[in-house]
Amino acid sequence: MEIAEKYTSAFYTLVVSISLFLIIGCAETKKLTSETIPSYTFTSEPADEWTSLMERESGWFGADGVFTIPLDGSERQGDAEKKTLFIFSDTYIGEVENRVPKDGNVMVNNTMAWLDGIKPLEDKLEFTWNEDDKGNPKSYFIPNNKLSEEGEYFWLGDGFVNKEMDDAMYIFAYHVHKTGPNVFDFQQTNISLLKINKPYKENFLKQEQIPTSLGFVHPKYGRVYFGSGIFNNTKAASASNPDGYLYIYGLMGEDKSLIAARVKPKNIEDFAKWRYWDGKGWNKDKMAVAPITNGISNELSVTPTEDGHYLLTFQVFGISDKVGIQVGTSPIGPFGPINEVYTCPEYAEGLLPYNAKAHYHLSSTGELLISYNTITFDFWEDIQKDATIYHPRFIRVKYKVAE
Repeated sequence: MEIAEKYTSAFYTLVVSISLFLIIGCAETKKLTSETIPSYTFTSEPADEWTSLMERESGWFGADGVFTIPLDGSERQGDAEKKTLFIFSDTYIGEVENRVPKDGNVMVNNTMAWLDGIKPLEDKLEFTWNEDDKGNPKSYFIPNNKLSEEGEYFWLGDGFVNKEMDDAMYIFAYHVHKTGPNVFDFQQTNISLLKINKPYKENFLKQEQIPTSLGFVHPKYGRVYFGSGIFNNTKAASASNPDGYLYIYGLMGEDKSLIAARVKPKNIEDFAKWRYWDGKGWNKDKMAVAPITNGISNELSVTPTEDGHYLLTFQVFGISDKVGIQVGTSPIGPFGPINEVYTCPEYAEGLLPYNAKAHYHLSSTGELLISYNTITFDFWEDIQKDATIYHPRFIRVKYKVAE
């Protein structure tokens, strides 16, 4: 089935330009690195059993923005009793026959799924969505605080269960509004922090929406927002080398620079106690935030290795056929050059892969379970022809220090 028209020569020119930019940028980053970063070897393969878990024909049948949150607050691997919340952003709900959605399908802006255990078993995963008083699907989270403007909706960032705040769940949420009819006609502005005091299925409608100042425009670099990924480096989260801090990552500017803030989990709601990485140290002034590396995606992950290093996982330059990993010496780097660990085959079929990230607690030792999303330029029309273009894909990437 034809999914989207072939890309124009202008788009190919853009991709080539981006690639040259990344090669030059990576070389410069490596030259400025003061510490020795070991070389890793990576091998990858599709994780078909996880991808199949997201291929549905009734109810939830496609979404993007998949983050996974262990409900016990621990990132410990190999826990067969683990329960996990999957959070999705824009989601389609309806019935599908022979890959084609039937009339009456609808899109809502966020949904969830609940996994019992750590294996990709269909009978252990339950998709859920909110409904109005007539039983029609609707979003769980809708902007309703002092930052909200008419017509906005939430896209969800990363989240975690805070053991120091009575096991409350916190999820970053971006205020988004459409600026035109096309799939990429939107703008992200403010950021709210969603708080669910007791994160059981029935309690998500009781959320508290905490306004933040974490979405702003930097006078030099441009648009900034935090919440793209979280690394909980605490003993309570079963971190291997805990320093007691929660690291919150974000994006800055058109070159998609990685930025970072940190705070003790108990102070998550006290933004005066947040500190921002300025390239040399932790600064209380958010305007001092500095780029760590560039060419990353809007959603990402930072995960520890067994030998004390850190893996930054992302889609190279946001939208491309490459899943990238950079090795760092700390949660905020410095990070070495990009390792292109996987080529997404959907790109050759006319789909646009984006927002790769690792799911650490669902991964095995020495490897990462990584998801990415796909979309098209003509998405609003294409999704009504083929439901399979819009659900998370998963791969498995094994890594080790090069000999």
